[in-house]
Amino acid sequence: VQLQAWGGGLVQAGGSLRLSCAASGRTFSDYAIGWFRQAPGKEREFVGAIAWNGGSTYYEGSVKGRFTISRDNAKNTVFLQMNSLKPEDTAVYYCAAARGGGDYYTPRNNGPYDTWGRGTQVTVSS
Repeated sequence: VQLQAWGGGLVQAGGSLRLSCAASGRTFSDYAIGWFRQAPGKEREFVGAIAWNGGSTYYEGSVKGRFTISRDNAKNTVFLQMNSLKPEDTAVYYCAAARGGGDYYTPRNNGPYDTWGRGTQVTVSS
């Protein structure tokens, strides 16, 4: 599967953005999808993930309650809705695919993810 993320941009603190991650190639529904981000000078960090059927999600603590991941397998697309954005959310955001797992499979580290999309820049101004 190949991935492409888009939807980033410049937004003021407190605003919202929705990122999309489109997949092509193999059966999209075979994969859990994760979102990661990397700020300048920092290591890439996990943001959240969604299981293959959308029935289970997991979020990193700093985004929980503000970010929501959803997916539409019929359209081979995963979404990251980001609300109440903060300057510390500024980063390049990446989506990644992890094959297999069950209904609750939401990997939280890099290891299971074997396909990565090109990132999209999100900048939150104060």
